[in-house]
Amino acid sequence: MSELKHALQARFGDHRVSEIPVKEGEVPLLILDLELRTPVTVVMTNGLSDYRMPVPEKQSGEEYNELYFCLPSYWEWEDTANPQMNWVFDWIQRLAKHVVEKETWFGHGHTMPCGPELKSLSNTMKQNHFFLTHPMLLESELTTVPLGEKNVHFLAIVPIFLKEFELKQSRGTFKFMRKLISKGVTEKLDDFRYSITKSKWRFRSS
Repeated sequence: MSELKHALQARFGDHRVSEIPVKEGEVPLLILDLELRTPVTVVMTNGLSDYRMPVPEKQSGEEYNELYFCLPSYWEWEDTANPQMNWVFDWIQRLAKHVVEKETWFGHGHTMPCGPELKSLSNTMKQNHFFLTHPMLLESELTTVPLGEKNVHFLAIVPIFLKEFELKQSRGTFKFMRKLISKGVTEKLDDFRYSITKSKWRFRSS
């Protein structure tokens, strides 16, 4: 059993933390079934924190991170053949492998496109960028986990629209986060949400 899995089981209970089978060469993954006001499922890397990220001096202390997606209760994530659902597993692997292979780092506020062609994530998830952030909805649940001499932090992967990406780039992370929070947007995936740059009565931005 990995140290991280053991620590999370101690925090949430053995029955709420399990491993997902992955292909050879892929980053191990955990599934967390958490009971909030509405249940959520967390898909999390399990071992990315073995890699010490070369963070800038002002991020000192945040060298060890795990990435996660927060799935709503209506998602049937076990349906791995469903393209509306399975993209989370592809992308969490791609992001985790990228940061290690490129010997770079991820931190709060980082953004990246979903591929060079900026395609939507799925037919229902129209966002085409990712925003990495400290836990929002899971702020209390996913606090830092001390493992030996290192502290493991968690970064949520939040899908965002192109115009939201442009807003973040122009106004900065702090103001963008305030806008997200004011609109009730968290890291929990939502196939039905609108861009925060438009009225909810207008069509979704792509």
